[in-house]
Amino acid sequence: MDILVSGSMAYDRIMDFEGKFSEHILPDQLDNINVSFTVNSLTENFGGTAGNIAYSLSLLGEKPRILATIGQDYHRYFEWLERIGVPTGDIRVVEEELTAGAYITSDTQNNQITGFNPGAMKQQSGFDFETVDSKACLAIVAPGNLGDMADYTAEHEKRGIYSIFDPGQSLPAWEKSALAKVIGQSRMLVCNDYEMEMISNTTGMSRGKVAETVETIIVTKGSEGCDILTTAGTVEVPAVPASDAVDPTGAGDAFRGGLIKGIVEGKSMERAVQMGNVAGHYAVRKWGTQQYSFTMNEFNAVLAQHFGS
Repeated sequence: MDILVSGSMAYDRIMDFEGKFSEHILPDQLDNINVSFTVNSLTENFGGTAGNIAYSLSLLGEKPRILATIGQDYHRYFEWLERIGVPTGDIRVVEEELTAGAYITSDTQNNQITGFNPGAMKQQSGFDFETVDSKACLAIVAPGNLGDMADYTAEHEKRGIYSIFDPGQSLPAWEKSALAKVIGQSRMLVCNDYEMEMISNTTGMSRGKVAETVETIIVTKGSEGCDILTTAGTVEVPAVPASDAVDPTGAGDAFRGGLIKGIVEGKSMERAVQMGNVAGHYAVRKWGTQQYSFTMNEFNAVLAQHFGS
């Protein structure tokens, strides 16, 4: 089965400031800020929603097709994808732009200042749907180019492709009618608890009303697990505890990989969500987005331990 993952491709550049931002920002000069922070270290990680979800799926034995754009500095990312067995043929290279990049500086109090350059993500990926069999295909539309997000959900509905809509950090950019439309064109909506409230506020619909427009809603709640919402009611799925958790970044994308794997294998929705929770459990135990790893034996052992075989 083809798994189509649309979203963003990005480099996450993380810097460590050994001090407190508050000691360098004068409260009475907020309208005239001019500060410089000397950082202790800089690390570069492969990121972006499409890249992160594809990475999770690769650990689960899948070879997803990434529908996204990447910039002229694509070489390192492509080498990494080839190393983990993820094809790059559907990623559009935009030679006149750099790859999208997040520049994140953290201080000793875990406060963060982030700058984001959309770069190549400003352009659409232009995927040719004639290259897939709609009856043997599943797609997830994750945060990325807004044009792609709108066009691909419409194309999925038109072709009868099982489509998961994951608006995430793109939510502030959506207008009421457009957001309601793309949700209604999808089979599943995946979001966290805060994003669900944003969706309700933007569309003017309660959770129950949103549930009437889409087959399934998955609401993630971090360490409190997930809710599966349908018109029949709500099913709660507990999280997999991680006492050694260090970084939640990318855990949501890891979860989506596990969820998709379960759906592709024909598991029940509750089991698919459990698989998502196991993948997220591995992600939070490592710094960065594509730093965690597991074997299928390890994954299945954790799944069986916490949810039964």
